[in-house]
Amino acid sequence: MIILPSDASSIPISGKKDFRCALIGEHLGHSDSPMLHAMIADHSYELCEVPPDRLGVFLQSDAFDALNVTIPYKEAVLPYLSRLTDRAAQIGAVNCIKRTPEGLIGDNTDASGFAETLRRARIAIKGKKVLLLGTGGASRAVRWALERAGASVFTVSRKGNLNYGNCTELCEDADLIVNATPVGMYPNSGTSPLDLSGFHSLSAVIDLIYNPLRTALLLDAEQRGIPAYNGAQMLAAQAVAACEFFHGVSLGEELSSRLSDRICDCLTAEKKNILLIGMPGCGKSTVGALAAERLNRAFYDADVILENRVGMSCAEVITREGEEAFRKRESEVLRELGAKRGCVIAAGGGAVTRRENLIPIRENSLVCFLTRETEALATDGRPLSQQRGTEALYRERLPFYHAFADCTVANNTPESAADKICEVFRSLRWSSEER
Repeated sequence: MIILPSDASSIPISGKKDFRCALIGEHLGHSDSPMLHAMIADHSYELCEVPPDRLGVFLQSDAFDALNVTIPYKEAVLPYLSRLTDRAAQIGAVNCIKRTPEGLIGDNTDASGFAETLRRARIAIKGKKVLLLGTGGASRAVRWALERAGASVFTVSRKGNLNYGNCTELCEDADLIVNATPVGMYPNSGTSPLDLSGFHSLSAVIDLIYNPLRTALLLDAEQRGIPAYNGAQMLAAQAVAACEFFHGVSLGEELSSRLSDRICDCLTAEKKNILLIGMPGCGKSTVGALAAERLNRAFYDADVILENRVGMSCAEVITREGEEAFRKRESEVLRELGAKRGCVIAAGGGAVTRRENLIPIRENSLVCFLTRETEALATDGRPLSQQRGTEALYRERLPFYHAFADCTVANNTPESAADKICEVFRSLRWSSEER
């Protein structure tokens, strides 16, 4: 869980409790901004969903001292501002506003947030060819940051000269792809703006989305061995820079970077699930429940949920309806569980045999392959294990377990396995090179 500062003296920017901040956007139900700001500054922070026809009225009210701005208003707010910072004026979009005696001033900290993403991912961008997906406010900030770092940026739009129909052919030698569109964002996860198969020079892929933690685009990159990074670091870093802008202070480059790294890692740990895969009878339910208890998290058993819904055991479903019907029901449960965040999940032993389960299993989870000696695997009430034999079933499924898993943990005892899973989970960092 995210550990918030225990007192105001431990907050980098303190003494501002009467300072009123908010995030404005059209749909904010899943925003983590209040949580992030509580780690940076001692000010109030609210979520304000503002319909388009009320944007001007809200901005001209005195209901706030400072605002963060998100989709779809990063450009729409511009006519209501008295002045822009040089950076925001060059970008042509803002993501934060503060009230001053001279009126509302807009800045863009998305640009510095993206620069922090490049820093922590250790991506050297000078002279590199970057394919940037999207043309909205976030895309503008990313383009500005990339060009200042010396990259050659090619922006893909739906209807422009460089579009999703021809960008693979025209930019197959791109070094980096950055997704600045909402394609693949929850609740419409599982979709990707681009197929990576035609790009042969990629050194990294960055997706500004952080819910889910691994979009379909990032999972595609991972499967090809390409370093992949979500938007959590940018989210954290822009929040730190926004608080500095709001309060007119500078934490210094070193402190602000360390703070954004810490917030990013806390956010990743808070939102990431632990999901156990492995052979039937290997102890996923027992070990998963123990790990959930140790981490004070909710535990979900996919088989139990399925059984409760259909009113019969998994074995009965397989026997009466057949394995294919059972797998279809199982996939429906996994799609729901995979979208959850911050919990522990036990998947059925054969869930990995269906390709469609890869995204829901991996999109928000540290996937642990729980192993046990095949002779120790329970077979009671497991018709597939009884029909095919545990050795044959294990050999058949082993490649799938390895393809789905982030780590492998031996279940020598449930307690030791749960301890190991918790140890691996606590060592997680945002950047794959740091794991």
